[in-house]
Amino acid sequence: MSCTSCATTEDGQPKGCRNNGTCGSDSCNKLTVFDWLSNMSLPSGEKKFLGIEVRFKNGRKQYYKNTENLTLSIGDIVATQAKSGHDIGMVTLTGELVRIQMRRKKVEIEDSEKVLKIYRKASQRDTDIWSKSRDREEPMKVKARQFAIDLNLKMKISDIEFQGDGSKATFYYTAEERVDFRELIKVFAKEFKIRIEMKQVGFRQEAARLGGIGSCGRELCCSTWLTDFRSVSTSAARYQQLSLNPLKLAGQCGKLKCCLNYELDAYLDALKEFPKTDIKLKTEKGIAVCQKTDIFKGMMWYAYEGEWMNWHMITTKQANEIISVNKSGKSVASLEEYTSELTLEETKVAFENVVGQDSLTRFDSPKRKSKRRNNRGKQKRHRNPRNNAKKN
Repeated sequence: MSCTSCATTEDGQPKGCRNNGTCGSDSCNKLTVFDWLSNMSLPSGEKKFLGIEVRFKNGRKQYYKNTENLTLSIGDIVATQAKSGHDIGMVTLTGELVRIQMRRKKVEIEDSEKVLKIYRKASQRDTDIWSKSRDREEPMKVKARQFAIDLNLKMKISDIEFQGDGSKATFYYTAEERVDFRELIKVFAKEFKIRIEMKQVGFRQEAARLGGIGSCGRELCCSTWLTDFRSVSTSAARYQQLSLNPLKLAGQCGKLKCCLNYELDAYLDALKEFPKTDIKLKTEKGIAVCQKTDIFKGMMWYAYEGEWMNWHMITTKQANEIISVNKSGKSVASLEEYTSELTLEETKVAFENVVGQDSLTRFDSPKRKSKRRNNRGKQKRHRNPRNNAKKN
């Protein structure tokens, strides 16, 4: 699905709504929530929940009270209360699901400071002022960045968001250290002639606001569905046996990718069956040291001290058995008794076939020389009498 402004043109090229995820039809938005309670009726005597979820530019959401009992549905443009003046946003969620969302985020509807009111549905005049203010944001951002560079401030202005009535502009910036931007605000106020609010965001929040395409080829999780940012450490990469390459582990925000936490619990559960790699296996042939583990196959590779080139592959169950025997004060004969029947090459081919990659593809086969070309060349020589005469 897509809104009419996102549809293709006559020549097949995409139009592009240029709204950065704030389309009016609510079909190509950021952080869109499916209302799975919309078809359920309330019990008798139960009043409809007054909470309304409204989304603004680049996925910023807030909760408001529908004190005027307006008939609102997803996609409606509404005028909401602000600290000064009013703001324009789009309704993204209504009904009981808003109560669940507010409870999850620990927001009380009685809190008048956090939960403001909805004034009315936006009129044509409201939307005209709103769209004109939105058109000013991009050229203002270019000038604002230049002003920050001229003042030698170590900060990056990533985004500008106008209030719906055009009376205030919020400048979102990122900085590694504390920045004294008092002089910068004076320059902004003199140049843009509007009330200025500076708001510092983290690098992850910046990537979530601006959006983009990740290394996986999909849109960034933080800009499409991820709302809470959990801390990601390098230990998550170690548990998953990933190479500690910062270029591969870092996302567009420059921090570790959030997706490193997605499968971490599954890896931790699988590693419970593995013995610690620093435990040495005692055999009559010698002491074996762990060289490599494979979580997917449940295999471990050991090598005798002094024979580091000869690796022996055993299962985790067999390794635990040997460790239990060693704890009792005994030692096994050798690792060869426990070596798995599958060879390393056979397991490699079986694993590649599972993911749809055979060990030998048509791209790996060596190129054969075409005999037809050689035969054609010989036929041409025999047919051309001049070549035969030159040879004679």
